[in-house]
Amino acid sequence: MIKDALKYIVGLGEAKEHVIHGDTYSDKELFRVDKHIPVAQPIEMNTLSSLVDYIKSNVDTMAEKMIIQVVDPREVKVFSQLNEKRGRETIARVVALIPQFKYETFIDHETFCISAQAKFLDDECTDKALMLQFAGTVENGSVTDYKDDGITQKATIRTGIASKQDAVVPNPVKLRPFRTFVEVEQPVSSFIFRMKDNHGICCALFEADGGAWKNVAMKNIKDYLEFELSDYTNQFIIIS
Repeated sequence: MIKDALKYIVGLGEAKEHVIHGDTYSDKELFRVDKHIPVAQPIEMNTLSSLVDYIKSNVDTMAEKMIIQVVDPREVKVFSQLNEKRGRETIARVVALIPQFKYETFIDHETFCISAQAKFLDDECTDKALMLQFAGTVENGSVTDYKDDGITQKATIRTGIASKQDAVVPNPVKLRPFRTFVEVEQPVSSFIFRMKDNHGICCALFEADGGAWKNVAMKNIKDYLEFELSDYTNQFIIIS
C-alpha cells in the first residue's frame, strides 16, 4: 500500500526529460493520446452490380485513390487510402449469396439429384447430365467395387422400363456449380463422384482441383469490375 501511494505521488509531478549519452529519457511513464479520426460504417451489399451502381452514383465523397480488393470468390471490399494514422476506412463490403451444397458428404441420391439440378449450371462442357442420369437410375444394392484401387466403381442402372445394365460410375466429372457472384462466369472444376449403398443409395462430390477454381473466380471478378469501372481507373485500383 505504501509503495503504491508513493508511486502515485511521484506520478503527480511534471515529467522531465534527461539526455544520457545522446539518448533522451523521461522520468515518468508516458501514454500516447491518439487523435480520433471518424470513419464510416461500411455499406453491406450482395451483388457486384450493386457495388458498381453505388460507385457510379457518386453519392458519397471518396478519397482521391481507392482500393477495391477481391478478398475471395465470395467477398469484395472497398478501402480508402491510408489516413494520417496509417489506417484504412472500409467503405463497402460485398458478400455473394451462394446456394449451399454439401461437398464431401454422402447424401441420399434423391436429395443429391435435386441439389445438383438446382445448384449446378447446365453446360455442354460439363458432365452434369451424365452424373444425374447415373445417380437417378442406379438401383439399390448394385454399387460395387469395379477395381480394387479405390477409384473406379460400377453399378446397375435402368436403361429402359425393364432393361438394366452394369455401367462404370463417371469419375472424375467436370461441373460448374454456383460458387461466386452471379455476374461473372462460374469456373468449371473437376470433382470425384462417389456412390455407396448404405441402406439406400448415397452420393457425394469431392473437389479435385486443389482450389484452383478460386483463382479463376477471383480473376473473373477483377475483370468484371475493371470493365464496369473503366471510366474510374484513375481513382479505383482493383487488386485480387
